[in-house]
Amino acid sequence: MTDGLHTQFERGTDGPKVIVVGVDGSDSSWRAAAYAGGLARRQNALLAIVYVQPPLAGAAAFGANVAEATEGVAEELVTEIRDTAEKLRGVFDFRWEFHTLHGDPYSGLVKAADDLTADAVVVGASESAGHRIVGSVAVRLVKAGRWPVTVVP
Repeated sequence: MTDGLHTQFERGTDGPKVIVVGVDGSDSSWRAAAYAGGLARRQNALLAIVYVQPPLAGAAAFGANVAEATEGVAEELVTEIRDTAEKLRGVFDFRWEFHTLHGDPYSGLVKAADDLTADAVVVGASESAGHRIVGSVAVRLVKAGRWPVTVVP
């Protein structure tokens, strides 16, 4: 009772409703997806698995079809996710969807989180040494301060 008003406790309605996880095929991104999947299952939240197709600088100069290469990665990722979901039927029982965006991974994850009204963002720790200079996607997401961000090692 607060100020003469009765308030009813709402069991199970707190917590995230949409969790965005960034995947790129790296080991740390798969660990992040597994962590986010467990969180989504326990919270009865939608898991939005996001792959951002990065621009491959200079690839066109070598005659590589950049769009086909990154589309292939996206198709492999969604196939792996579906195969895992099928193997773990009963454990992997939660709502999920796969999204592919194009461009810079940070900007793509921000756009996905905004468009999906994410309550939380989960990413894997960077495996690239170059990110110590430029800043990893995870650090940039944390610094943006727009959502709770979990960085999975």
